[in-house]
Amino acid sequence: MKSWLFSSLGLMLILEGIMPLCFPEGWRETFKKIITMRPGQIRFMGLMFFLVGLTFILLGR
Repeated sequence: MKSWLFSSLGLMLILEGIMPLCFPEGWRETFKKIITMRPGQIRFMGLMFFLVGLTFILLGR
């Protein structure tokens, strides 16, 4: 269980780090756009990312 959890967290951090590593200006502009969104829009984006991630996990089993 622990190895699966650490591997998943490691992969998440790698994927999260690719954008600021390779495209720092694009990453900054994306965050500027997110700051101007309403909280409901941000929650909806979070829900969509959650559901897509959950789908990938279920399909990968």
